[in-house]
Amino acid sequence: MWLLAVLVLNDSASTTRELRIPVAPAESLAVEVSGKVAGAPVVLVPGLFGSAFGFRKLVPLLTAAGYQTVVVEPLGIGSSSRPRKANYSLTAQAGRIAAVLDSLHVRGALLVAHSIGGSEAFRLAYHRPDLVRGLLSIEGGPTETALTPAFKRALRFAPWIKLFGGIRLIRRKIRGLLIDSSGDPAWVTDEVVQGYTAGAARDLDATLRAYLAMGDAREPEKLAPHLAEVRCPVRLVVGGARHDGDVGEQEVALLERTLRSFTLDSVPGAGHFIYEEQPRAVLAAVSRLAASVTTPRALGSQ
Repeated sequence: MWLLAVLVLNDSASTTRELRIPVAPAESLAVEVSGKVAGAPVVLVPGLFGSAFGFRKLVPLLTAAGYQTVVVEPLGIGSSSRPRKANYSLTAQAGRIAAVLDSLHVRGALLVAHSIGGSEAFRLAYHRPDLVRGLLSIEGGPTETALTPAFKRALRFAPWIKLFGGIRLIRRKIRGLLIDSSGDPAWVTDEVVQGYTAGAARDLDATLRAYLAMGDAREPEKLAPHLAEVRCPVRLVVGGARHDGDVGEQEVALLERTLRSFTLDSVPGAGHFIYEEQPRAVLAAVSRLAASVTTPRALGSQ
């Protein structure tokens, strides 16, 4: 299937394609590729409640700047599959992202990850340095677990969610989360909430099972001892407004202490979802990251 995907992508100078790429039995990831084939690849990884939909403002800016974007939704996220029996650890998620990039023959990409996707990106960067030439983490620190303690406690009530409102309840909670996480919540409309919850709505039971599995997942190794192995430049972009979901001071200090090349950027007035509130600030950060690294191979090159 991956070979067909590459052939289709090479059939058009500039296009957007939605793909499903199998990475293991019963496991397939939703992938969206946009831009010209010859463009330098930028791989985007959403966080726990994200999807390709969340990057709808950023992707056109990146493709207009000449990049080719590859949005990879991790297992259990967005439109990707939600198998009952799967390893939902952050390490396993990084391995699946690597499998997708191998399938598409992507090498030397700029990796842009949001929130918990940043922890997956750090793991990918040290396990597969050939795939990543630069890492931009948006509000994502070197987290060791997929779910916060508060979210894990909330999941204890997962069996009751359908009884107390199902997807309507989920959408109310997501709306509140998006608002509390924003510097300026004007972007949080009914249409946006629908877009952020579209994947969950297709199979709510499977979504809840996946979240429970993420909460129970055990990492085969800690991330912190391996941060010094990340060879590529890393930029952490955080929102300057007070908001939920920000990166802790201890995590920032760990990155400053261990990474070979690390830069911290703050976007005034923005919250956790910087690419929603100020997508041009993210584009500028990608451009600064690209300027600090060598020229990559294009998508599909050998």
